[in-house]
Amino acid sequence: MIRILLNGCNGKMGQAITRSCKFNDKLLIVAGVDTAIQADRNYPVYTEPKQVKENIDIIIDFSHPCALESILNYAIEKSLPIVIATTGHNDAQKQLIINAAESIPVLVSANMSLGINLIVDLAKRAAKMLHGSFDIEIIEKHHNQKIDAPSGTALAIADSINSALPGNEMKYVYDRHSSMQKRTRDEIGIHSVRGGTIAGEHTIIFAGNDEIIEIKHTAISKDLFAEGALKAAAFLYGKPPGYYKMQDIFS
Repeated sequence: MIRILLNGCNGKMGQAITRSCKFNDKLLIVAGVDTAIQADRNYPVYTEPKQVKENIDIIIDFSHPCALESILNYAIEKSLPIVIATTGHNDAQKQLIINAAESIPVLVSANMSLGINLIVDLAKRAAKMLHGSFDIEIIEKHHNQKIDAPSGTALAIADSINSALPGNEMKYVYDRHSSMQKRTRDEIGIHSVRGGTIAGEHTIIFAGNDEIIEIKHTAISKDLFAEGALKAAAFLYGKPPGYYKMQDIFS
């Protein structure tokens, strides 16, 4: 049994992972960390990683960017692999993750869905074929409680498309209200919608002359992300130090 420390256990995704893990016979959450303590968990919850007393095999981080440094330091100190599914990290925090991967296994993904990772691959292929003739726009929709915008997944999609093109030449334009000028070919437009309880929707639009191609993924519930996070934890356990991505699981 792989013993999990769940960072951000009382958030919406932490609750979804807790539910999903109950039906997994290979993984067990033995402790959680969260700034909000709740008494209805079937495992102890601490406010800081350094308070954890249980023996841990792996960490899943689905919390907030401000909690990154403390959980990374704990992972490095205890030589524990960590799955990082939190989004919204700044450049300095991203560098901390890269540095940590030199000493422990780290898997980072802005989206734990198998379907999302598939459309990222499809978008890269489409971008290579349509480059120079089609405009690229990304629209992402999420629930009204989501803090970061655009979503980490939208940015990951844009980065993947850009990496597939010569010289990473595309620039990102967020919405268009601040610029009164025509669109240029070297842009990827990224737009955010927040409302209701939308679990997550990402659409990549390739708009050409007299034709439009759309690649779209819709998440019906957060449970699919929870299942993906658990799959990532099972994959990462026992791996050597390094920087891993969700695509590595399916390769």
